Amino acid sequence: MGTPLSRTLAFALGAYALLSLPAAANRWWIDLRPWPEWLVTLPALALCAYALAPRRARGPAIVALALLACAVGRDIVSFARADVDAAFPIPFSAVVLALFGIIAFAPRVRAPRLVAVTGLALLGAIMPLGQVLCFGTSTYARPADRIVVFGARCHADGAPSLTLVDRVRTACDLYHRGLAPRLRFSGGPGDGAVHETEAMAALARSLGVPGSAIELDRTGLDTAATVAATPRGRTLAVSHFYHLPRVKMAYRAAGRDVLTVPARASRPVRKTSLFVLREVPAFWWYWLRDATWFSRLAPSRSDSPSSST
Repeated sequence: MGTPLSRTLAFALGAYALLSLPAAANRWWIDLRPWPEWLVTLPALALCAYALAPRRARGPAIVALALLACAVGRDIVSFARADVDAAFPIPFSAVVLALFGIIAFAPRVRAPRLVAVTGLALLGAIMPLGQVLCFGTSTYARPADRIVVFGARCHADGAPSLTLVDRVRTACDLYHRGLAPRLRFSGGPGDGAVHETEAMAALARSLGVPGSAIELDRTGLDTAATVAATPRGRTLAVSHFYHLPRVKMAYRAAGRDVLTVPARASRPVRKTSLFVLREVPAFWWYWLRDATWFSRLAPSRSDSPSSST
């Protein structure tokens, strides 16, 4: 310990933990339940102190890393025992544990500042991309009050895009499995006269869902609007895997009970890589807007241009 890379990562992680306290956003990387989340405060402060004064705060930082590693290890064991259909077998907690190892054992290098800056940039990408890969691809299908399906493009001729079809088909399968009594389709205007929600409802009816079980939310112009319009109760949220970490964050910031289910892709989509990369700035925008102290100073309910569904 004591290298520029370890100190930079320690400060970044400690600051992230402290800023995330208001909206319970620390559960993205460490879940302390049933203990209160504020217990992460002392380890976070120890990591920040180590970054600023490595010699004086080395001991507390080692203790902090050990305690956090125990909590993360418990998360890994819980994931292994949980009834979760995980397409990616490694939980995000394992990525966090590897980060602790880098902070503890990062070697000295010839270009320490460059390595530190590079490490910070990689951390900024790893947090959202790790969530997309580990959390977004996992299916948390449980009984709920309703299934909310996030909209996607509807073509000018009224035909739903492949993305929209995959989301609706996945949601209809959940409905037929008896996991929720209602389907709620949320979206905005299509490229033509047919609204996204109308195309979704028509497809659902063709798949055997009765009209009485369908709700339309025509105000779902973005993720935040869909979340705000969702009725109270447990929600099963269906969207594509790259979108689900942000969906989870938005529902959690709104104090809603949500479980996520990734849409089953009928075939590969060319722009999937672009959509995944787009989630990096979108994730941090949502974090700043909804999951930190900044949300109390300047709340905003509109998406950034890069974060539409």
